[in-house]
Amino acid sequence: MTMIKIYHNPRCSKSRETLKLIREYGTQPEIIEYLKVAPTPEELKNLCRLLGKKPIEIIRAKEKVFQELGLSLDDNRSDEEWFKILSTNPVLIERPIVTDGQRAVIGRPPEAVLELLK
Repeated sequence: MTMIKIYHNPRCSKSRETLKLIREYGTQPEIIEYLKVAPTPEELKNLCRLLGKKPIEIIRAKEKVFQELGLSLDDNRSDEEWFKILSTNPVLIERPIVTDGQRAVIGRPPEAVLELLK
């Protein structure tokens, strides 16, 4: 059976709903509390590859830290720079991200995770 991982923030209702849905489907995922143990830039690069997204597409631009750092989605930064920023400031990572190692989805809405569980 494929190992499901969830990059989880227990304070986020969508993250909690997604985790509940995974468990209701009979799967016990590996839970990565990414605010406690931030993904490395390399892990983020792999997650973006699995998601089919650029790092700028998984940024929570409305977070206070985004403004405090003087960031803008229009910044002319390389993907590598964004990966470093996200790794250093994991609160900026969209959540939850769920992966089976071959594919990944963002659990917004939580039901999006079902495509990994089938």
